[in-house]
Amino acid sequence: MASTLDIDGQQAALETAVAQALEHARSAGADACEIGASVQQGMEINVRGGSVETLEMARDQGIGVTLYLGRRRASVSSSDASPASLVDAIERALDIARYTAEDPAAGLADPALLARELPDMGIHHPWALEPDEGIELARRCEQGGLALEGIDSSDGASLTTSEGVSVYGNSHGFMGVTRASHHALSCMMIARDSAGMQRDHDYTVNCDASRLRAPEAVGRVAAEQAMARLGARTMETGRMPVLFTPAMARSLIGHFLNAIAGGAVFRESSFLCDAMGESLFPEWLSLGERPREYGAMASSAYDDEGVYTRDNDFIRDGRLAGWMLSSYSARRLGLVTTGNAGGARNVRLQAPLTPEKELVGRIERGVLVTELMGQGVNTVTGDYSRGAAGFLIEKGEIVAPVEEFTIAGNLRDMFRNLAALGDDIDRRSSVHTGSWLIDDMMIAG
Repeated sequence: MASTLDIDGQQAALETAVAQALEHARSAGADACEIGASVQQGMEINVRGGSVETLEMARDQGIGVTLYLGRRRASVSSSDASPASLVDAIERALDIARYTAEDPAAGLADPALLARELPDMGIHHPWALEPDEGIELARRCEQGGLALEGIDSSDGASLTTSEGVSVYGNSHGFMGVTRASHHALSCMMIARDSAGMQRDHDYTVNCDASRLRAPEAVGRVAAEQAMARLGARTMETGRMPVLFTPAMARSLIGHFLNAIAGGAVFRESSFLCDAMGESLFPEWLSLGERPREYGAMASSAYDDEGVYTRDNDFIRDGRLAGWMLSSYSARRLGLVTTGNAGGARNVRLQAPLTPEKELVGRIERGVLVTELMGQGVNTVTGDYSRGAAGFLIEKGEIVAPVEEFTIAGNLRDMFRNLAALGDDIDRRSSVHTGSWLIDDMMIAG
């Protein structure tokens, strides 16, 4: 029988436990303390060949305690969010803190920067889904792919749904609550011909189940993509334009965000350490975060330290305009937190958009990258080298699937050589982007 989380009851219990634990930390001798506690409940269904492989109901909880004795810091986490567990975590953290070295940058966020208004972000949409209903949705998703002629079999379809509540409080008197939900449906299809087998997947995800795509459409796209990869051949070595699909372009944005994170900057482990104000991208592109965008999956009124979130521009007219800073990394750099403890939220790009077909049409000979493999990215130097698969483009047309090749370059050069941004915006994550056309990269077949 379907059940949703008693969100009101769980929130009240967590708020009470966190408040009592903060008081216990103060009375036990801590100079400052911050506590995060959460409860989440969900269901996961996996179907293969029309049969249910797994049906899991899960209820998870967790706590994280960080306290300070002067500038000595200690952190303890647990999977038990009960009041007794919080008290025990505080006692253990106090024991640890007495042995840690002082760190001048350690401490809670500036109380003047804590969020004062906590509006509803529109990210909590519980889904009272019966297991039988979830199984039927997963079966419809798989069948949508198997119905395509030429599909050999399925690697399964999955449905996940969850909701939860988290509470963050600190000894400055801040107490914040986040209620959120997450729903997803995915499918992996397998195509086969005389040359071998290919597989591909598709998915839909949202905090609101009513915004998910139709199950049959997800399965059909997975099947079409698997079929398109049949007959893949290798690439010859040479320099040529590379068109990254939105999902692959998202990873490039991820490398950029990692490079401007405060921790990488103050440790001097980023290839962008000295790049503030430098022109990194074409002047027609700006990139930033919009953490209070209503209904967006990563929206939040406060960061992981309780600091109010606001729009931040990281790239403005092609130039590096800001770091992503927590209170700690900001102090290490002599700056002020940007509300990015926990990372960037709702990354958005502002740029002229080009129709996807036009991007392909611009390429005399190049490659469309639909899959990346390996971890060949050095954020210290910016060197980039990853295995890839995709499609060969000749004279503005996609002509054949290709695989087992490597794309290589340097992230600085790749950012600078960004020629156009596609209008095929993928909104299935907190980073929204279209395809990226990069004029010149090394392809090794």
